[in-house]
Amino acid sequence: MTHPSLTIGVGARSGVPAAELLDLIDATLTALGRSRSEVARLATLASRTTEPGLLAAARALAVPLIGHAAEELAAVPVPNPSAAVLAVAGTPGVAEAAALLSTDPGGQLLAAKRKSASATVAVAGPGPDLRHHGDAEVRSGGLVDLAVNVRTGTPPDWLREHLAATLADLAAYPEGSTARAAVAARHGRPAEEVLLTAGAAEAFVLLARVLTPRHAVVVHPQFTEPEAALRDAGHRVHRVLLSAADGFRLTPGAVPDAADLVVIGNPTNPTSVLHPDLAQLARPGRTLVVDEAFIDTVPGERESLAGLRDLPGEVVVLRSLTKTWGLAGLRIGYVLGPAGLIARLGAAQPLWPVSTPALAAAEACSAPAALAEAEAASHTLAGQRAHLLRGLASVPGITVHGTPAASFVLIHVPGAAELRTRLRAEGFALRRGDTFPGLGPDWLRIAVRDEGTTDRFLSVLSALVQN
Repeated sequence: MTHPSLTIGVGARSGVPAAELLDLIDATLTALGRSRSEVARLATLASRTTEPGLLAAARALAVPLIGHAAEELAAVPVPNPSAAVLAVAGTPGVAEAAALLSTDPGGQLLAAKRKSASATVAVAGPGPDLRHHGDAEVRSGGLVDLAVNVRTGTPPDWLREHLAATLADLAAYPEGSTARAAVAARHGRPAEEVLLTAGAAEAFVLLARVLTPRHAVVVHPQFTEPEAALRDAGHRVHRVLLSAADGFRLTPGAVPDAADLVVIGNPTNPTSVLHPDLAQLARPGRTLVVDEAFIDTVPGERESLAGLRDLPGEVVVLRSLTKTWGLAGLRIGYVLGPAGLIARLGAAQPLWPVSTPALAAAEACSAPAALAEAEAASHTLAGQRAHLLRGLASVPGITVHGTPAASFVLIHVPGAAELRTRLRAEGFALRRGDTFPGLGPDWLRIAVRDEGTTDRFLSVLSALVQN
């Protein structure tokens, strides 16, 4: 039996007939491929909760009718605001806002507002699984890994040997000052503006625990851990959804002025889009968090904010050694930001949060020779990505939106879920896209690999799509 999980947001004129409202709800559910049995509640403006038509519809569906004050609804960003509704009801959206406000945390709009003569409805429901990541695609083994964006052939031999040499020091507690100084020198910052962490994931948790935002915004589609960490810490998260029609670029005005915490990836996972001039988002009273986990896959690390120290507000940059150096299992990353905030984040860490081998990796990968190797790898990657894009352009039905700049490419293809299953049967693992807010079941992410691997994949992909 299907567990009721859908919220129907309702906007209605006085005197709306229950039959009209139920017909509109049924039509909206049918368009989604859903049914009345999946509806958990109706939600509307508080002043409409005594409307006979709405009460009768709620009884017919055997669900509660929930009311929200206009000021509560007005605080919810909606995709289709109305000046006319704002003038009458005191909020630019009722149906969409009520649906979003009443659904479970992390929920999303499944159907935008739909109108009849006297009513408007929208549907919200559970959002994507924010804890699903690419490693889940390859746990069964025996597959060509196009799901995880870690550079193949890593860690390099010199780094393996360097890490192995630290095993003799494991009896001593970790001491991070040398590694911290090396990272600081690499970015031209004082050591007080650097915090070493057990991967970027720990940094997201620390930020969520330490910051107290009133209006937190996460720009999607992007890596889902920042939103998951914020929600786990009890923060309400507003999503800014970038559009495929705009090439997943950040458009002017997309981030609301009221946002006092903004989280964005650059280049963004999974879109691979590199956003220009993110410094424009910095302002007094705002914490801007830029996830640069993939910036070292971009030649010259262009558009990085890591070296900028004089921007307004608090600008925080997160880095990871996972992708370029193949250290996902070691857990090493770092945060760059104002010294005061870095101190607060550090105070929230447990003792000895980063292991001795991880500290050694941070120091070694900040050295000039390592930086030169990473830069060379980014140029090689650019050629491999161009090869993949040329091949994808020849496969019918596949679309790439925007300009990929990182170690992966996001594609749109009808029937992606079935295609992904068939590709697994042929030995290739791809990352599903439907767990990223703002995407859906017709999206897949493909890791960039060497030309030979890419050609074998493209041959199988083309055959499956055409058949």
